[in-house]
Amino acid sequence: MKDDDLLRYSRQIMLEAIDIEGQERLLGGHALVIGAGGLGSPVALYLAAAGVGRLTLADADEVDLSNLQRQIAHGQADLGRNKAQSAREAALALNPRCDIEAVTTFLSGAALERWARDADVVLDCTDRFSSRYAINAACRRAGVPLVSGAAIRFSGQLAVFDPRDPGCPCYACLYPPDDSGDESLSCAESGVVAPLVGLIGSFQALEAIKLISGAGIVHQGLSTFDGLSGQWRHFRVPRDPACPVCS
Repeated sequence: MKDDDLLRYSRQIMLEAIDIEGQERLLGGHALVIGAGGLGSPVALYLAAAGVGRLTLADADEVDLSNLQRQIAHGQADLGRNKAQSAREAALALNPRCDIEAVTTFLSGAALERWARDADVVLDCTDRFSSRYAINAACRRAGVPLVSGAAIRFSGQLAVFDPRDPGCPCYACLYPPDDSGDESLSCAESGVVAPLVGLIGSFQALEAIKLISGAGIVHQGLSTFDGLSGQWRHFRVPRDPACPVCS
């Protein structure tokens, strides 16, 4: 680690749970961030700032004016640009020493699994059940931890699914595919308060940093946040023996 790295990451290195060894693991780590919108913006910015050495940002969408209320990696000048490319530039502005790649196509099938296998952790920052199921299945097959976040209206949730832990459930255990709810429940249709995505995305970034660096204990179960009351609730989620993905 170079002298300027020691200075840049000094506030993390002084933490006993991270230290130099954990920071070096971060510098050598690779995080795949799928979705560069409301959740993916703080994820990309914080992981780059914290020194995750390699980031892959995947998003096929373009920046729209309605995104700027909450998607903090993008600005007025980015309207019409691909979100992954815009977020890449914003993250590089924070830390130009990160190796950041923008994937501007929709990841699915074999391509999604290839990218997952190449990562140390995958962060699902999408807002559709169909995407979440596909990402979950790819991570299970690849044996890579998945940090899942969601935010809608005033409600957010966070979960970590680690296939390396035989007792850990997967996303499909929590939300069975035949009971996934309304696919139209996205920010575009239902709305979302601006800071909520920052809150949940920041927690996703924290869990990714813990997974890569080895610091602390990884989040267990499902946590939900009610922005109107300011209350968190935590639920234990058992593995479903009949789950079509991980049983």
